[in-house]
Amino acid sequence: MNKNNLTLIGEKLNSKTPMLIMLAPAFLTDFKFPDIIHQLKKLGFDKVTEITFGAKIVNKEYHKLLKKTNRLVISSPCPGIVHTISHNFPKLKKNLAKIDSPVVAMSKICKKEYPNHEITFLSPCEFKKIEASKTKTIDWVIDFEQLKKLIKEKNIKKPKFKKKNLTFDKFYNDYTKIYPLSGGLSQTAQINRILKKKEIKVIDGILNVMEFMKNPDPKIKFVDCLFCDGGCIGGPHTTKKISIDKKSKILKQYLKQSKRKSIPENRKGLLKRAKNLKFTKQ
Repeated sequence: MNKNNLTLIGEKLNSKTPMLIMLAPAFLTDFKFPDIIHQLKKLGFDKVTEITFGAKIVNKEYHKLLKKTNRLVISSPCPGIVHTISHNFPKLKKNLAKIDSPVVAMSKICKKEYPNHEITFLSPCEFKKIEASKTKTIDWVIDFEQLKKLIKEKNIKKPKFKKKNLTFDKFYNDYTKIYPLSGGLSQTAQINRILKKKEIKVIDGILNVMEFMKNPDPKIKFVDCLFCDGGCIGGPHTTKKISIDKKSKILKQYLKQSKRKSIPENRKGLLKRAKNLKFTKQ
């Protein structure tokens, strides 16, 4: 099955199959919140969630890994980085963190919570689309540009009035919304509580990453790196109409907006949602 077939996705949305869509945190570069939730519901997705809870779970795994190892660890949430290291720097492949990406982690959680739903991933880049296409817990993959096309084809309009009840189907009010920014992992996982500042290297842009990997600084114990300039907000399927700086400001403002909202009692302490699931690789 071609998980990336837009026609098939459209047909599935018109069927009686329950559909869930997971949004990469960089969605704000191209879509307005909460309008996007309204548009996705109108398209036929009855569950709309962010990937931020998956990122929180992944952060916990990085904490455990960095506490028990002394060798260099290279972050692996970005499949573009995993591909580049594996093919261009095979000697460093062993240093890639054997931890699921937030996309894969979240899909496992969603499959557990909503076993009857087919899961779609909304991606800002091609590498994540390839990763999602190979993931057993993800049924469909669509990028930002394809979603815009689908919304236009179905003539889905933005809501005329602000709807206060438009919210994600999520598990808690989270801080990992800045994950798609350069350094988002190390910042939200608070890696500085484990390592000294001089032991952490944050890099975005594959040319910069490759330059470092040619001769890694032996003092560095953790490399938090992303393939695209600026991080996922610079992904090839994100808009080019606004600058990386502007995209970053939009995302940080969204985080501030979310922090002002109180966490409902029934959303607290939901790490149990991930209980008995495995988020590491062999």
